[in-house]
Amino acid sequence: MGRISQRIGAIAPSATLAVDAKAKALQAAGEDVVGFGAGEPDFPTPEHIVEAAVVAARDPKMHRYTPAAGLPDLREAIATKTERDSGFVTTAAQVLVTNGGKHAVYAAFQTLCDEGDEVICPAPYWTTYPEAIALAGGVPVVIDTTEETGFRVTVEQLEAARTARTKVLLFVSPDNPSGAVYPPAEVEAIGRWAVEHGIWVVTDEIYEHLTYGPHAFTSMPTLVPDLADQCVVVNGVAKTYAMTGWRVGWMIGPKDVIAAATNLQSHSTSNVANVAQKAALAAVAGDLTAVAMMREAFERRGRLMHGLLSEIPGVSCLEPQGAFYCFPSFKDVLGREIRGHRPQTTLELAEVILNEAKVAVVPGEAFGAPGYARLSFALGDADLEKGVRRIQELLA
Repeated sequence: MGRISQRIGAIAPSATLAVDAKAKALQAAGEDVVGFGAGEPDFPTPEHIVEAAVVAARDPKMHRYTPAAGLPDLREAIATKTERDSGFVTTAAQVLVTNGGKHAVYAAFQTLCDEGDEVICPAPYWTTYPEAIALAGGVPVVIDTTEETGFRVTVEQLEAARTARTKVLLFVSPDNPSGAVYPPAEVEAIGRWAVEHGIWVVTDEIYEHLTYGPHAFTSMPTLVPDLADQCVVVNGVAKTYAMTGWRVGWMIGPKDVIAAATNLQSHSTSNVANVAQKAALAAVAGDLTAVAMMREAFERRGRLMHGLLSEIPGVSCLEPQGAFYCFPSFKDVLGREIRGHRPQTTLELAEVILNEAKVAVVPGEAFGAPGYARLSFALGDADLEKGVRRIQELLA
């Protein structure tokens, strides 16, 4: 009998957090490290949101337990914000406030999956998705996509992967790590396929406000209203409002699913911290002026990073359409000699880049896409250019 349960022992560490931690440890030791690992905006949380938290912290009512599903005014505001931003009409009773978007993902799969249920998971995928699925007893069924297909999965691929055990499709647009944004026609086609076959969709909309150029976010249950009764939307304030550390997310779904997920949360975490909830209320109920400013900066940085990466011999990179990541291919770099090293995988290459160039990137193996790497452009322009220039010099 082991000291650690097999279920928990099987969890892979978060590669993105591990890379970020290693970069910060080197920085703390005095090294000049540029970190492209963490997926969080470098902007401060807008001041009106911080002020709302200060007021809440002084309110004795916020020093007590509150409903496990979330503060009623926040749940109402999330429903209103969802209709405003995506056109998806929902109610406060269909909202569960969670401890960040990651917790919403976990709760969604815990609520939907029984042992052995299959969840279709297109790759590249965010590192947490397969772990959350497996912890719920589900089986991740990975479908590969590539830069040649724009990192978008097709209905034909989904149909080929469907079995009698298929319970859920995980859908993400804008996508982490690829930066891909699905056109409305493809979103609708996938939604109609799910309705036809009675398959649940968990759609992660955390990057809804971060799209660039002609690319635009569309919500699957809005395009396919018949999907609403078999769809869970997960979202949060982290990326849109530069609030990664506040830990407020939510899931939206049919009332019976939300009731079950609320019951789970009541026995696991109880309510999300009230001060953070009040801050989130100020965020989602406010205008999008600060969001537009951040989006403009991210778009500029994405173009800059894409251009610099594309100059590196052997590196190819799609221009990001959304989120704040570039996801270049280093396949033609692997096997080359680099300062006495000959990396065969992007896992090994990332180690060489960190040790030799003092730049932290996340290898594609973490996202189910060997040969690629993820670089976040959610950092200042000067550091961004310095970091990619170092990679250019290393791989020249």
